[in-house]
Amino acid sequence: MTTTTTEYLDRPDGRLSYDDNGIDGPLVVAAPGIGDLRHVYRHIRADLTQAGIRFATMDLRGMGESSTEWRQLHDAAVASDYLALIDHLGGGPAVLVGNSLSCASAVLAATDSPDSVAGIMLVGPFVRDIPVKWWQKAAIGAMLLPPWGRSAWVAYYRKNMYPGAKPPDFDAYVDRLSANLAEPGRFASFRRISTSSHAESGRRLDQVTQPTVVVMGTADPDFSDPRKEAEHIAGTLGADLVWSEGSGHYPQAETPSLVAEALIDLVSRTTGHGTE
Repeated sequence: MTTTTTEYLDRPDGRLSYDDNGIDGPLVVAAPGIGDLRHVYRHIRADLTQAGIRFATMDLRGMGESSTEWRQLHDAAVASDYLALIDHLGGGPAVLVGNSLSCASAVLAATDSPDSVAGIMLVGPFVRDIPVKWWQKAAIGAMLLPPWGRSAWVAYYRKNMYPGAKPPDFDAYVDRLSANLAEPGRFASFRRISTSSHAESGRRLDQVTQPTVVVMGTADPDFSDPRKEAEHIAGTLGADLVWSEGSGHYPQAETPSLVAEALIDLVSRTTGHGTE
């Protein structure tokens, strides 16, 4: 598994962990989804570096190597982390990458500070509140209760979230994820994040002015109809739509070349990088 050096950014009520390839190029900042690690982007890092792109990935609040005692874990808080990290790394505009619920935060960051954000890529995006039947919500809540919640989530992640071609380091990665969630405070943060509303992001979709790319796995188990959801989001945003055929919720790990190519193209279109 690719290793990176962890760096930290102090925020008003916690410490954010991130890594940065540190090269002189246009900036991309990426965040993972709920219960995951910033290392979910490990398989696209080399392609972006080779393309001359500065690539930074950050852990969510409470996850990975970020601290666990945060007052706020909602979408707007993570949006502020995106913008703070851009500023910390020298300022934007930067391209933001979100995965799952961090896509909502990318939308908020892009509309909160348009001059800081050159473009956004939304991978397996939760950017609006999708109606869920009461019994489904209750079942999910029960699944995540201690003491079995962490094991249930990891088992679900391992079995269902990568229906396509699993990366060669898949088992090692899931073991690492499980160990991280076993650390004090991590799964409590996970459970708090799981209740986040994406209503504000949903209201702002038509306010995004930056070039946007939506990447959706056609077999994403988190959506009853991933094609319909992706087409709705892309249509509202006026975004390009990239299908990762047969992939689940993490195309950046299942079809990394596809995602890297789309992201490099987005950086080129928004910054002119690589067109000289």
